[in-house]
Amino acid sequence: MVKTYQFKLYNAKRNKKLHKQIVAAGKTYNHCVALKRRYYRLYHVGLSKKKLQKHLTKLNKLPNFSYLKEFGSQAVQDISDRIERGYEKFFRKENKRPPRFKRLRKYKSFTLKQAGWSLDEKNHTITIHKQKYHYHKSREIEGIVKTVTVKRNRLGEIYIFLVCQVAQQNEVLPRMGKSIGFDFGFKGHILVAPTKEDDVAAPRFFRKNRNKLKKMQRRIAKKLLANTDHFVKKGKGLKPIYKRPLWQCKNIQKAFKAEARLHRKIKNQRNAYHWRLAYDLCGKYALISLESLNMRWMQKSHGKKVNEYGFAKFVTILQYVASRCGTTVIKIDKWYPSSQLCYECGYKNKEVKNLQIREWYCPHCGKHHDRDRNAAKNILAEGLRTFHAA
Repeated sequence: MVKTYQFKLYNAKRNKKLHKQIVAAGKTYNHCVALKRRYYRLYHVGLSKKKLQKHLTKLNKLPNFSYLKEFGSQAVQDISDRIERGYEKFFRKENKRPPRFKRLRKYKSFTLKQAGWSLDEKNHTITIHKQKYHYHKSREIEGIVKTVTVKRNRLGEIYIFLVCQVAQQNEVLPRMGKSIGFDFGFKGHILVAPTKEDDVAAPRFFRKNRNKLKKMQRRIAKKLLANTDHFVKKGKGLKPIYKRPLWQCKNIQKAFKAEARLHRKIKNQRNAYHWRLAYDLCGKYALISLESLNMRWMQKSHGKKVNEYGFAKFVTILQYVASRCGTTVIKIDKWYPSSQLCYECGYKNKEVKNLQIREWYCPHCGKHHDRDRNAAKNILAEGLRTFHAA
């Protein structure tokens, strides 16, 4: 069993060294992407991970590539692993694009495996490349630490992620109790249940903070315009040419950080809501049936609302909490016609494929249906059938 612990480092001047190492990791990443592309253009064959790693060890000796020594040989190997995984996902059509070049200020992390770090839990310190850093220890670390990932956010804060191998815990057996089915809803509810009393309200934290966000973005736009010298045509749009580089403009950087803080606040509010909701549902029900949805397709048609609800993240949290509480979570196939089937007689009404139809009468038995409520009943029935069949 694997667990990941996240701890924040204390703000200190010595953290500049970690920022420098993250920038070096970004340079290495961009160089590896360039090598992969160039090799394919020349030989029409993909550059293998082994050949890439051998080439990087040779570059390590050259003075122009001295930045490869700053963050450890195993971290360099992990970067080649990341690029390889990115290409594998692209060929499996999980990602739309292959790995691309990244701006160094936006590059976030590097990973250390067995070497290059040591942990002192008593004094709450971690040593990375012979430099000690203090971290906020919020809880005890269980198991054996396998890898350490150093990551920074948009505010410049640095976190460490410890991936630990934990001994297999006692298996929580499924328990007896109530069962429920939920359909994903848009009109004020993230989860629509068979009965109105069991509906779950949608978190609208982004909407509550939208006016604050608009004001911040207007301030940023005014400051950027004041710093703009002229515009140059690039592609279909215009690219601004600034009088001074943005990293030298302290007021603009402060405005960017204020915006990032607000986005982080919204994210934390949504995350806390998801965890509370997951524990609440797992305490009430022994079996929860959900529909597996293609969230990327839903984003195209509904946009911000899908991102604001964070349904995919919530399902991941729910499955984790359910495994600890003895609740069974069953995901129904996304092609199951839950909205088209009449719950009373089982008649399939293909006209309900149109999402604008929110209420309909069954042509066979004449029963009146609310689209989402009827879908939730069918999802519950299919979940119970799947559970008993297993």
